[in-house]
Amino acid sequence: MESNISYLKKIPIFSHLTEEELKKVDEITKVRKYRKNMIIFIEGEYGNELYFIKKGSVKISKLLEDGSEKILHFLKEGDIFAEVLLLGGGEYPATAEAIEDAEIGIIENELLEELLRKNGEITLKILKVMAERLRRAQYHIRDLALRDAYGRLTSVLLDLGEEYGEKTQRGVKISLKLSQQQLANLVGTSRETVARILGVWRKEGIIKVNNQFIEILDINRLKKWL
Repeated sequence: MESNISYLKKIPIFSHLTEEELKKVDEITKVRKYRKNMIIFIEGEYGNELYFIKKGSVKISKLLEDGSEKILHFLKEGDIFAEVLLLGGGEYPATAEAIEDAEIGIIENELLEELLRKNGEITLKILKVMAERLRRAQYHIRDLALRDAYGRLTSVLLDLGEEYGEKTQRGVKISLKLSQQQLANLVGTSRETVARILGVWRKEGIIKVNNQFIEILDINRLKKWL
């Protein structure tokens, strides 16, 4: 019990709660373990739960009409997801998949709604998360409409660098293992196009790629591709 409460304190939407309030959250939380590549839920299925990542990372994606995958988000420890179903439940708008071994906290909506009625600050934090997701979705639409593949890939790498970046002696390393196909699914282009662009940037010394980890070496030159 105590170790779970200690963890809950680190989750942004619960971080301000008192010890007694955290105990109440812990009482309504289930934790499930998922192996790498296991599906947490599938787009179109009915859901009535809020999820948060205790350990590991999760990919949120949609299946397009042509059968290809569009990656919407990569989520990390402390992030919440499926929050759009919080009031009343409904069909999942996307698919969630563990991209590494993960532990996922799950809270039924009915139990969480009771908690929210007594803790307005949590409600506000969840609304902020939803607003941020909407903002990112609008950026995705803008990028697809107005930018070429170079610009879209630049935008993706800058966003990933901001969210998952670790400072190194030479630049910023994105601490998320990404295949060229996953990058292509984020950008909305082909794997071959991503491979070609990364090759250009490697030759120019803008990035370094090692074992599917990307390190941005010259962020100012990368930004010029926007």
